[in-house]
Formats: sequence, C-alpha cells, structure tokens
Amino acid sequence: MPFTAGLGVQVLDCGPELVRSRLEWRENLCTLGDAMHGGALMSLADATAAVCAYLNLPAGKQGTTTVESKTNFVRALRSGHATATATPLHAGRSFIVVETEIRDDAGKLVAKVTQTQAVL
Repeated sequence: MPFTAGLGVQVLDCGPELVRSRLEWRENLCTLGDAMHGGALMSLADATAAVCAYLNLPAGKQGTTTVESKTNFVRALRSGHATATATPLHAGRSFIVVETEIRDDAGKLVAKVTQTQAVL
C-alpha cells in the first residue's frame, strides 16, 4: 500500500489467521509530549487489519473497504516501535471483522481496535 509505505510500516508476518506489522516511533509522527499521534497508530491498525481482511476474502471477491473502526487507546508510545497484530473475528460473505492489538517493545498494550471491513 503506497500510504503505509510512506508512513514506514513494515510487515512482519502475513497470513489469513494473523498479520503483524510495525511502525517506528519518529518525532514527525508525534503530538506534543513526544507521544505517537493517535492517527498514526490508527493508520497502522487500519492497514494491518485491511491486509488480514483481504487474506480472508470469500472466493471470487476482489477487495474490502473499512466501514467501521473502534479504537481504545490505553497508553502512550514514546519510543521504539508500535507493533500491530490483527486476527479475524468473523469472515463472512458481506463483512469481515478484525481485531487488532497494538503493543510497545515491552509487550504492553497501547491500543485495541475492532474493525469491520465490507467485502467488495
């Protein structure tokens, strides 16, 4: 995805049951106080979940689009990497629901995202 390449997202694992990617903390992705911006974290989660949804498409379908995304931020990320892990909760004919956890380098939860992708 061109957008995520521009952000610097790196894919670590990629399969229908689990997609993992990460984004390095950088000053230009931060808010005041050196915390990674929520929009950067949500972009990481959205892209990771989109790949997971794509890998779970029903036969004959060609893509997905995000129709709903719910994010709970738990703690700030002020250094290192944000690592997103996406797993499918439901892979249906019309919608795919994916849950994504974002953790810091110590494994502490930074955010939890539940996302619905419409099947195209």
